[in-house]
Amino acid sequence: MSDRLSIRAVAAGLVLGACALPIAPALARVDAPATAVAAAPAGASQLGPQELMNDVSKRMFAALDSNRAAIRKDPEKVYPLVDQILLPNFDTEEAARLVLAKYWRDATPEQRRRFVSALYKALLHTYGGALADFTSERLKILPYKPDPATPDKATVRTEVTRSSGTVVPVDYRMHRTDAGWKAYDVVIEGISYVRNYRTDLGAEADQKGLEEVITRLEKEGLDLSKTSSH
Repeated sequence: MSDRLSIRAVAAGLVLGACALPIAPALARVDAPATAVAAAPAGASQLGPQELMNDVSKRMFAALDSNRAAIRKDPEKVYPLVDQILLPNFDTEEAARLVLAKYWRDATPEQRRRFVSALYKALLHTYGGALADFTSERLKILPYKPDPATPDKATVRTEVTRSSGTVVPVDYRMHRTDAGWKAYDVVIEGISYVRNYRTDLGAEADQKGLEEVITRLEKEGLDLSKTSSH
């Protein structure tokens, strides 16, 4: 597996968390790995941006380390980990709203629900299994520097080291919510993951309409939908 795919997989995993809430019951039907997932610490909603990222990454890597063999054999084993560890720390509606941009305003509540669900399934189907090959020693969380001008916004900067030794900047955009700090976007080498999807899906929606975009994404995630229902 290429380093680029591995790095994109981690970013996708975090965006997955931002898109997963509407189909959490479906995820619960997937058999979880044998090793229990460490619970979030008490008072997690009070953690600052960097503290939260440290906690989430520590628990995610611990779960991956305990279940790598199972995930490599069956990539679906990573789905409950995304659901239990990443999902609670991401703003689902903000990520989906930013991706859809102008189409979010005009979409019906049902279209919004279907879009969030379909995007999540498509991302997880493409990148979920690649999370098994990502290890903690390749991720470095840099010291957090708050911006007094934007007290309710934050960017947690990290560095990912490829096997070649090249260091890739990966930043997580976060904002303060009533439930604490939550992430809503990932920026890899200056490229926003949400903006990338907004550009691609926006162009497709301009040509074919939002309904066609949602239907295509639903078809891409069809296999995942079948397996998660067993």
